[in-house]
Amino acid sequence: MTAPLVAVAHGSRDPRSAATIHALLDVVRAKRPDLDVRAAFLDLSAPRLGDVLSAVHGDGHDAAVVVPLLLGRAFHARVDVPAAVAEAERRYPRLQVQVSDVLGPDPRLDAAAWRRLLEAGADPDDPELGVLLAGAGSSHAPANQLVADVADRWQAQTSWAGAVATFAAAAEPAVPAAIELLRARGARRIAVASWFLAPGLLPDRITALARDHATDPLIAPPMADDEDLADLILTRHAETLGVPHLPVAL
Repeated sequence: MTAPLVAVAHGSRDPRSAATIHALLDVVRAKRPDLDVRAAFLDLSAPRLGDVLSAVHGDGHDAAVVVPLLLGRAFHARVDVPAAVAEAERRYPRLQVQVSDVLGPDPRLDAAAWRRLLEAGADPDDPELGVLLAGAGSSHAPANQLVADVADRWQAQTSWAGAVATFAAAAEPAVPAAIELLRARGARRIAVASWFLAPGLLPDRITALARDHATDPLIAPPMADDEDLADLILTRHAETLGVPHLPVAL
């Protein structure tokens, strides 16, 4: 029996966030209908990771793979997830819980954010467009650098006036400064790409600031239930088990 995939997201008071995570996992299940896929959250949403691992144990499983739905290795990946897993293993010594790598960096994340931006109307050949790639922000510098690296790659492959990372909290540049930077490079129009999986407080903060500091900015939605994102989650599960990821056809 393959170890269940327990996908753990951060959680939010915004109900749109959990609904989006569940929709993403529905895509994962459609790709692998043979696999037990469960949603969990670290905070602010239910069910919590510890409760899901308890249910996995209660259902008779002796192993599980936790896949953090996190875009970089910041505090939640380095502290919160391991702590919750350690507590579950303390309570259930016969339950073997493995934790996969986080989702990023991976080209499939870049592709998902890129598709959302193009679907929102961004033109890669527009030399007067300035693009903000908006992430949550972290005190862990490598997590922020991951977002900046994606923006740099986009800049190199387009005709845009500029593409820069911006952050909702804990890192610079914030949205107003990022917009000014793009204007200094010649941008006359502003678009905001989303380095978020789901809607919530931080994406809304980014959107509000963009609309306060730019005229009619183009706003791309979060990555949400992107097919590549679902495939990436399955890849992380398979990598952890040391087996190939082979989607099962419906």
